[in-house]
Amino acid sequence: MSTPLKCLGEDALLARLLTGLPTNGELLVGPGDDCAVVVGNAQYDFLLKTDVVVEDVHFERGTHPELIGRKALARCISDIAAMGGLPRHALVTVLVHRERSAELLSGVYAGLNRLAAEFGVSVAGGETSSLPVDLLVINVALTGMVERGCAVLRSGARPGDVICVTGTLGGSYPGEGHLRFTPRVDVARRLPAESLRPSAMMDLSDGLGTDLPRLAAASHCGFEVDMDRLPCTPGCSPQRAVSDGEDYELLMTFSPDVFARLREHDFGVPITAIGRMTASGARGLSPGWQHFTH
Repeated sequence: MSTPLKCLGEDALLARLLTGLPTNGELLVGPGDDCAVVVGNAQYDFLLKTDVVVEDVHFERGTHPELIGRKALARCISDIAAMGGLPRHALVTVLVHRERSAELLSGVYAGLNRLAAEFGVSVAGGETSSLPVDLLVINVALTGMVERGCAVLRSGARPGDVICVTGTLGGSYPGEGHLRFTPRVDVARRLPAESLRPSAMMDLSDGLGTDLPRLAAASHCGFEVDMDRLPCTPGCSPQRAVSDGEDYELLMTFSPDVFARLREHDFGVPITAIGRMTASGARGLSPGWQHFTH
């Protein structure tokens, strides 16, 4: 008997697919975090990330091509940031119907290349293929690096840790926030440099209502969120801040003593405490986005 994906949702599907994957001794952190972590050299571990943007799912037809290319790479850079790392090398795969124009793809690459230069990423190659349906799909595979043993995982939070987010939440889609966001590499790199290492961290791509439960599950914790403290984008309700998704802000937890020192620093972007991790339970959130069920 077959099971439609719409009856599972993304998390349940991944739980099926990721069981029993082959590994070797070089894989340090596998599926379940924002990036994989593999053995690097004496100074750095290496980060691996792949992500895809699909027309009519992640962007609308008619979106400016440069913004499409920018988003395709920015999503991966945001995940590298969520591990505390620096992005390095990208491979780009473009799947497109043959009736689309070459100028469309030139624009996509212009936006992607501009963001790559901004973050010191080399675009090392990739692949192209035609699609039998009239769609545009772009996949980016990105490597990164992080100081050896210092990748920040989703699994490090502990009961009593303070839950924080960068920036504001909500309203990124269908507006242009999901196209023009800035990956928080600078914040993620500065925190440990200031001896303010988060206990856990991930980026908010599917909404706080989906991503915080994922972090809590990885850390074997519960959580409490104060909806009145959510930093909502102007014009957005707290409910939208929880469920809209596509924010690409950092979701972080800090031990109470680290959080007390965090407030003494200016990172150029607001960092707001919205709740705390608990021993069990989940209070204060409704679900965010999940693929296949929306």
